[in-house]
Amino acid sequence: MTDAPSLRWSTSYRLANPSSHVGKDLGGDKILLPPSALQELLNLSAADMLPHPLMFQLVNQTNGNVAYAGIREFSADEHDIVLSSHLREALGIQESDLLAAPLEKVGDEEVPSEMLDAPRIEVRFKQLPRGTYARLRPLEAGYDPDDWRPLLERQLRSHFTTLTKGSTLKIQGGKGEEFRLLVDKFEPDGDGICVVDTDLEVDIEPLDEEQARETLRQIQSKSQRQPGAASGSSVGHAIDIWKDVEGQVLPGDYVDYELPSWDKARSIAIELAIHDGGDIDLFVSPKSSRQRALPRDDEHVFGDFSSPKDGSKRIVISPTNDDLKNAESLLISVHGFSLPGQDKAAETPYRFTLRAKAAESDNAPSVPGGSPSSATPAADEEQCRNCLQIVPKRTMVLHENFCLRNNIVCPLCKNVFQKRSDEWQNHWHCPTHLEAWGSSAASKAKHNYVEHTQHSCTSCGPFPSLRELAQHRTTVCPAKLILCQFCHLEVPQEGDPSDLAALAERALTGLTAHELADGARTTDCHLCGAIVRLRDMPAHVAHHELDKASRPKPVVCRVELCGRVVNMNALPGLKGGGNGGRTVIQDPGNDLGLCAMCFAPLFVAMHDPDGKAMRRRIERRYVTQMIRGCGNVWCRNEYCKTGRKNLGLEERGATVKEALEVIKPLLGEIRDYERNMHFCVEERAQRRREMAEMLAAEGVYDLEWCIAALEAEDGDVVAARGWLGNWAPTKVAARS
Repeated sequence: MTDAPSLRWSTSYRLANPSSHVGKDLGGDKILLPPSALQELLNLSAADMLPHPLMFQLVNQTNGNVAYAGIREFSADEHDIVLSSHLREALGIQESDLLAAPLEKVGDEEVPSEMLDAPRIEVRFKQLPRGTYARLRPLEAGYDPDDWRPLLERQLRSHFTTLTKGSTLKIQGGKGEEFRLLVDKFEPDGDGICVVDTDLEVDIEPLDEEQARETLRQIQSKSQRQPGAASGSSVGHAIDIWKDVEGQVLPGDYVDYELPSWDKARSIAIELAIHDGGDIDLFVSPKSSRQRALPRDDEHVFGDFSSPKDGSKRIVISPTNDDLKNAESLLISVHGFSLPGQDKAAETPYRFTLRAKAAESDNAPSVPGGSPSSATPAADEEQCRNCLQIVPKRTMVLHENFCLRNNIVCPLCKNVFQKRSDEWQNHWHCPTHLEAWGSSAASKAKHNYVEHTQHSCTSCGPFPSLRELAQHRTTVCPAKLILCQFCHLEVPQEGDPSDLAALAERALTGLTAHELADGARTTDCHLCGAIVRLRDMPAHVAHHELDKASRPKPVVCRVELCGRVVNMNALPGLKGGGNGGRTVIQDPGNDLGLCAMCFAPLFVAMHDPDGKAMRRRIERRYVTQMIRGCGNVWCRNEYCKTGRKNLGLEERGATVKEALEVIKPLLGEIRDYERNMHFCVEERAQRRREMAEMLAAEGVYDLEWCIAALEAEDGDVVAARGWLGNWAPTKVAARS
């Protein structure tokens, strides 16, 4: 791709602050230009056709820096250009350079009041060649290719039209980390390439040997804690219902499991038994087209951060829970908790047992571990007023004397502690989360980190707690991964969580912001050939289904052995692009209910208002069949000498007199359209009739539709089944 010789365009714009425009969320290499720029380009182009995609060369007139860009919209204010943060960095523009001054009248022209101080960006129309190769160099050591390669692919596909040599790509990782990559080399060689509609090979190479050695050292250090190592975390895998799984997890690590199937009519319980007092959290997320990310502490649908009760945790999910709608599987993550900054090098893994089973009740046990018994005392027993334990009456005095001196009961959770124990000294209850309590400094520090520490979403900003952040990232967060039903890729759902009108639209349509935009692309309906938006296709197809239910049966040829319809033009799917775009014109030209092929031997160009001549021709054809036969080995016509022989029937109508006696009742039924006629037909038509009867015997479609399908698809049974599914009402639909 080279510069279009017929389109030379350049102009200068003032740099505007993106926060004052609709395009404040610009990403990648995208820009906003005023509508007048589009009109100028159209005026200069041939036949009002612009190249795709549109690309531009940007020049900072202050320092001479150059970058290449793609267009987002022509919606900027006149005289203004809006740049993404990537382009501002490439052009050497500081945040202090951004202006948002209004336009003012100076003479007859509107110009910015700070025109002399505002940075000026020269914009030139420039078509770049499609790139085949790019070399990127990480700017920091310790990068992990397994982390950023899929992220880089998604970033380029979603936000970039071009790449500029010497610019820096900033790729956000799944855990909030940021990778900075220097764009170093292209093929074909040049200062920029187009990355749209091309297969781009990408190499990642270190900046120098020192960086390569440091990266290798960090990767090797990390490999010592890799899943599967004896001192590392277990390797996750698919699990079965009722089967326990033994594993271990290092502090700060996750072990990911997947439950592919369970009884969806019953509640499912995910239970985690914790050994050796490890601090382990349990997270669960249903995997569906709306949820694709693995469960993490800051992104999960169901989670348990609490202190273990009796050494275990349990999450029960009801079958009516809306989050299970269309779930393919359950993603389960076991997380070894550790506070940020905690040294994990000398940590030993926590051991656990994970199980999934059907739950008898949706209510998980909520009695705290170590709580006193609530059983009713027997006749010879009493309940201690201090620790509430059941003891024999004969020892009650001794028990209470000892208990009052040494034990104390927490008035909130009713747990009993020794007065001088560390557990009592560190026992705590959260004043805002009454169900949260613990008996150690570590549990209190964890609670404060989870519930009372601000955590930030990389896309949307801070949230007051980790639970609220997790809820945000699995519901309205623009960065939440979904499986787009139109492009079939895992992409962020996008959208503005604060836009209530957009949220209402997404709730009504069931589509995310990405799908609403992606679904605006059009395609041809495979049934009628109409141009329909992708997101409107289900409703369009539903209209076809409604049409099918009320569609009248095709009129088939009255000849008993014929597998044709009377008029192919009356069939759906043949005109206007259906059935491969084939249009069939077939006019039978008779009022006998015969197809064109069966009527052809009877046709004579003569005036016959009473039908007497037609009756004589039909009579002559019947007599000929009875006396001479058709001579075809495939014939199965009972009113044909050859057909009767093929069927093993005795011969009838050997003479004209005998033949007339046999066919006399048939001649009286010529105008009775409910009665069949009995002409011999060619082999193809007869075999189609036989196949249509076999299809109709399955009980799904009427015989008339089966005949029409086989004729429309030229006898191909597989294609005929597809045609029936597209155009024919089933017997159940027709009755309803």
